[in-house]
Amino acid sequence: MRIEYLSLTNFRNYARLELPIPAGTTVIHGANAQGKTSLLEAIYYLATSRSPYTTSDRQLINWRVENDPIPFSRMAAEINTQHSVLDRMEITLLLERTENGNQRFRKVLKVNGADKRVMDVVGMLNVVLFLPRDLTLVEGSPSERRRFMNETLSQVEREYLQALVTYEKILPQRNALLRRIADKHAGPKELGYWDEKLVQAGAVIIAGRQRFLRELENEAQRNHHDLTGKLETLTLEYQPSFSPTAGGDGQLSFNTPGLDLHRQLEPEQIVPQFAERLQADLGESINRGVTLSGPHRDELRLNINGRDAGLYGSRGQARTAVMALKLAELSWMRERIGEWPILLLDEVIAELDVNRRAYLLDRLQGGAQTLMTTTELDIFTDSFLQQAAVLHVTDGQINTVNTP
Repeated sequence: MRIEYLSLTNFRNYARLELPIPAGTTVIHGANAQGKTSLLEAIYYLATSRSPYTTSDRQLINWRVENDPIPFSRMAAEINTQHSVLDRMEITLLLERTENGNQRFRKVLKVNGADKRVMDVVGMLNVVLFLPRDLTLVEGSPSERRRFMNETLSQVEREYLQALVTYEKILPQRNALLRRIADKHAGPKELGYWDEKLVQAGAVIIAGRQRFLRELENEAQRNHHDLTGKLETLTLEYQPSFSPTAGGDGQLSFNTPGLDLHRQLEPEQIVPQFAERLQADLGESINRGVTLSGPHRDELRLNINGRDAGLYGSRGQARTAVMALKLAELSWMRERIGEWPILLLDEVIAELDVNRRAYLLDRLQGGAQTLMTTTELDIFTDSFLQQAAVLHVTDGQINTVNTP
């Protein structure tokens, strides 16, 4: 899988960009705030329909066009995969004015000129993004680790993406109904419809996360062993907000192990147990006005030699664990889709010590199409730069410094 060509119009600080992208490694060099990260953001947005840097898509529209009759931003890419020789993906973000003078935001997605839904587009282009802030996978809040699972799985499993979209729509509606019940404006029986939808979608999410983490852990452990000279062992501990079991009786044993003992449960095994848990939580959920159990409250912990890295690990151990996890994500995705996804590295290299940097750069040779940003070219060896394309970015303008 590779991007042949990237086109940006009014995206961040790019008024206009037309850029062919080489197949191998591309180093994007420049000072801060010149547009390096925006290139990676555009590619990630095309792949996932979400920005990794902001929750407001409006911020992606170049501020210079905010007073235009219809301010817009457009991202487009020509991609080559094992399934299609060449597809053109395009996302346009528009700020349209309504009759009363307000602005309405709209997102238009097209593939080869035909209108598509987000559901149709996500997964056509697969990417793995590695950021310095990915230390939050060890040290940050549970929401960061849930986002990691969601964004990876959504790119390769259509059923998971559909379940996630449904769950994220149903959950706030159920919470609103819980508050109405607490205020005596509705009755508990009205929860039946929402509970059924929530349980069906949530079971798919829980089963998908468990399977993903079990598969990911093997590769992450191998990477971590290499990085630590086999002195440390990394394990991934999935902690769902409730623990469905193979027997469905809530009891964990060696004969009927639950999620934490790595026995895979299918969604249909989880559904009745999730429904039972919602009923058990009902009184407290009404009192608090929120749904107390479900994948929106799941947790993932990274352990090193059996100890929680977020609580007891050093900064260096956290960096090593995250690198092992991200490289495992790259390999896992390749295994699932049958080809290398695109790897995006945003200012990661400068954050690594010499050994980790050498290990990462060695893994890049001959694999995925890779785009990496840096403010310092001298952190790379001459031999590495000779084999990479080097682009220099200044105020949204790109010049080619080197082609391999």
